[in-house]
Amino acid sequence: MEAFLVATGIVALAEMGDKTQLLALLLAARFRKPWPIVLGIFTATIVNHALAGAVGSWVTQVLGANVLRWILGGSFIAMAVWMLIPDKLDEDETPKASKFGVFGTTVIAFFLAEMGDKTQIATVMLAARFVNDYVWVVAGTTLGMMLANAPVVWLGDKLVKRVPIKLVHAISAVIFLVLGILMIVSG
Repeated sequence: MEAFLVATGIVALAEMGDKTQLLALLLAARFRKPWPIVLGIFTATIVNHALAGAVGSWVTQVLGANVLRWILGGSFIAMAVWMLIPDKLDEDETPKASKFGVFGTTVIAFFLAEMGDKTQIATVMLAARFVNDYVWVVAGTTLGMMLANAPVVWLGDKLVKRVPIKLVHAISAVIFLVLGILMIVSG
């Protein structure tokens, strides 16, 4: 249960102001069909994070516990720094209407936008950290993504304008920093 709660909290915070959250806002503004967008985000996230979690579990088996501890600690600290760099959605990443409809466009756009993103990397690290709780990590990171993105789809920019993104990023950075330090000194 710890893996689920930690994964949910970390990803929900990490996703605030992230480019995939901006993508959710853009999809909502463009298509104005919240249910297919939310279901598309869920589908893309569960597939992406299941793959990322599998990579994290695999890395744990390949590396020894001591090496993994240092890599994870350093990765969490690097993630803390990365949280302080705001994301933006480039114009060329704007989803266009496609033959796949709103759901399909959302799945494809969201899956691709999540590749190499903070939350995907966090999923890899969390799956490596909680190696025996792969399913709980993926469930938690997926829930965290949905907690951050579904309200944006329904409430749009009203919600985004009221949330102090810099504060959320700072809190997230502190959490990642603490996790990184704890990981390194726990050996």
